[in-house]
Order: sequence, then C-alpha cells, then structure tokens
Amino acid sequence: MDQSVKEQVKSDYRQHDRDTGSVEVQTAIQTRRITELTEHLKKHKQDHSSRRGLIMLVNKRRKLLDYLARKDEGRYRELIQRLGLRR
Repeated sequence: MDQSVKEQVKSDYRQHDRDTGSVEVQTAIQTRRITELTEHLKKHKQDHSSRRGLIMLVNKRRKLLDYLARKDEGRYRELIQRLGLRR
C-alpha cells in the first residue's frame, strides 16, 4: 500500500487530529490491505505465502472488531457500516 493511500485512510477514520492507532484506523488500514491482497490472489492463484498473510490479516481484523464490539457497540456498528463489512 502506498504511503499517501495510508495517510488518506488514516484521515478518513481518525477520531481526533493526532489519531493514528485507534481501532477504527487500524481496521480501515487492514481492510484496505485485505482488498489489495484479494485482488493480487485473483491473478496469482498459486501464491500461497500471500494467501497465508491474507488469512492472518483477516484474523487480526476480526480480533480488533470483536474487541470494539465488546467495548463500544455503537462505534462497532458505525465502523462495520462505513467499511461495508457484513456481520
């Protein structure tokens, strides 16, 4: 992922001006990486190391979303809707 794309995602999902590590920002960045890896794997079906990385990334995002759902249900629902995830 390009640094400018990453900065754009951070600015779209941050809670305040200096926010770079909130659950929303981390999940949005991971979702973007998952999308890019999925497109890569559509072209390169035999790339098993990237597939493993994708699975680990999806699991990490799932853990963050579970944490947010436990801590603040409203923020969780808003984030799911903004990212277009189903759950």
